This record gives sequence, C-alpha cells and structure tokens, in this order.
Amino acid sequence: MHSATHSGRHSGTHSGPHSGKLPATRPRAHPALKACRFAGLELCNRYAVAPMTRVSATEDGRATEEMAAYYTSYAEGGFGLLITEGTYTDRAFSQGYLHQPGITDEAQAAAWRPVVEGAHAAGARVVLQLMHAGAVSQGNRFRDRAAGPSAVRPLGEQLAKYRGSGPWPVPMELTRRQIAEAVHGFAAAAARARDVGFDGVEIHAANGYLLDQFLTPYTNLRTDDYGGGVEERLRLVREVTAEVRGATGAGFPVGVRFSQGKINDPAWRWPGGDAEAEAVFTAAAGAGADYLHLAGSGRDWFPEGRTLPALARTVTGLPVIANGGLHQEAVARRVLDEGHADVLAIGTGALANPDLPRRVAAGTVQAAFDPRLLEPLATLDNARTYANA
Repeated sequence: MHSATHSGRHSGTHSGPHSGKLPATRPRAHPALKACRFAGLELCNRYAVAPMTRVSATEDGRATEEMAAYYTSYAEGGFGLLITEGTYTDRAFSQGYLHQPGITDEAQAAAWRPVVEGAHAAGARVVLQLMHAGAVSQGNRFRDRAAGPSAVRPLGEQLAKYRGSGPWPVPMELTRRQIAEAVHGFAAAAARARDVGFDGVEIHAANGYLLDQFLTPYTNLRTDDYGGGVEERLRLVREVTAEVRGATGAGFPVGVRFSQGKINDPAWRWPGGDAEAEAVFTAAAGAGADYLHLAGSGRDWFPEGRTLPALARTVTGLPVIANGGLHQEAVARRVLDEGHADVLAIGTGALANPDLPRRVAAGTVQAAFDPRLLEPLATLDNARTYANA
C-alpha cells in the first residue's frame, strides 16, 4: 500500500479509534506475536507499520510533534517495527509532495529525533524510508519541474489526497550528472538517519517512484547503460543500494522496497514474470541489502506456485517483509507458518487499529478501515477532523 492516514485521536495512546479498555478475552497465540531477530534488529513481534504518506510535515520538510505522537501511538499499540513515510533525500528533484518530510540537512534530521525517541521508549524499532519521487513529483519547493529516466508523461492524474490535480507534466530526462547527484542524496540522507538514531533505512524502489521508473520499460526509454534490458534498468537500484550501504557502514540495516503496481498504474506487473522478479531481488541483495520489502504482495495470496515474498526469500536468502491484507489473522498466520515472509507490514489495518498487535493477542475484534480517514486529504489534520466529527 502506498499511503493512507491515521486519526489524530491516537496520539499518545494505544487505544486508537476505540478508546477505553479492550474487552477482556482469552489471550491467543499467533505466530506474528513472537519476538524475532530481523536483519540484525531484535523485534518484540513480527508486526510492522507499513510506510504511509502523511504530507503533514512543515512546509520546509521538518517532522512535527504531531508526527512524533502519531508514530509513537503505533509503538504503544504494540507494533514491533515502524517504517516511516517516504522521506525526500535531496534538494533537487526528490521531493514528491508539499509538506512531505525530508532529511536533506541537519535541521530536518534533528526534527526526526522525537519520532525515534518515542518509538524506542515504547519498545519498537524504527526505520526511515528514503524516497525520490522522480517523474511523479507533484509538489517540490526546490524545482518547478519533475525529472525522471525519460521525458515520458506519467499515466493517469496527480493524486488529490496529496494536494495534486490534473495530468502529470512531462518530466525532464535526468542527465548522468543528475543521476549521480540523486545517488549521493540517498547516501547522505541514510547517514543522517543513522546519526539521528534510526535503527535502519529502507530504500523506496516501489510504487512508481524514481527507482521503479528506471526499472519499468515504458517509463525508461534511455539508450545509455541505465536503459535497455532488465540488468541495465536495475543499475540505479544497485548503485543506490551500494552507496547507502557504504555510507552507513556495517551493522546498520538497509532494506529495499519493491512492488509491481504503481500509484498511477496499480495493475502493472513485471513483464518477465518470475525471471524478472529474481533479477530484481538478486540485484538488491548483491548490492548490499539486508532485507527486502514486497509492497502490495497481498494481491498474490495465494497463487499457484510461490508468492513474490517467498520467491525473494528463496533466491536471496534475505529476510523479507510482506505487505497486503495481512491484518487478516488467518492470512497472516499462513504467511508466517508457510515461510512466505518474516515480518508483516500492515497499512489500512494499522490505520483502523493502531493497537492491532494488542487486539490480536487479546482476541479482540478489529475495527474496519474507514476511507474517510483519507478524504479529502491524507493528513493528520484531516484525520483529527474525522475523529472529532
């Protein structure tokens, strides 16, 4: 899942949208509640909060007290791992949305510290997701035009819930120098994240953003060594992963998130099937990734043959986070019991139930997700208005 929102009423509590004590029920064992070691991190359970775009930072990209309370509420609700929203990495073309948080300088990095401290105080680990929007940027205070692998207009229209409207503009084609600057931006941002106390970083190579644009044949028409066959189209993923790995040093977890579907083309599938998937996964692993995260993999529960998370786990030997419909306890149990993935990333299920791990442990019924949390804007302010309605 690319994005969703979360009610402001959750701040500072794990009771979420259903305040008060949970009904007394008989505790139940569930494999997702077991502690584990994941990519070098000791987690109290296998539940992770999926990265979800919130567009609630200050105009100049600093995380706020409200954001710290929002993330802390998930940790207090029992989630073992928090993955932040996509955070822009440079002051050129990476920013995708107005009021998106960044980590391009020391002031932005310092603003994340309360998020880290709140998560740690509640017993969770927290990973910062590093994002470059590329051609699908719809709000960048540093540039008045987006840039991507090729001058190809993105499909569909800009996302209203993130303050966009109308067709996507045709992006500039990145020069080799600009590509090198983008790679450096990822690496520098990762080092800042490590220094401010994050437990790891996740490179966003999913959902139609820059790294995914380079991987996708119809958005990457380049004729240099960043375009052509799948190995060439994966070059940027390999470079970014290797540079982030080098900038952060040994022992600091680095993950890479992939997906097939995109924010503007959800039905897209890798044309090479399993062979292309194997090339994608092994490229990241070979460049130094410590884990892989498969977004939207719930679309594949359960196909004939292996799921994408299971394939990633098998061909790389790396631990894998799966995402998509895993708030459903029976599906989550099967995914873990059958070895499809190691950790479960929860999106809309977490929005409706920021205390989901506690609910699973207590056998309490989960609340249904209400799309009004996202309307008209996917912001914390919008969620607070919904909560008070």
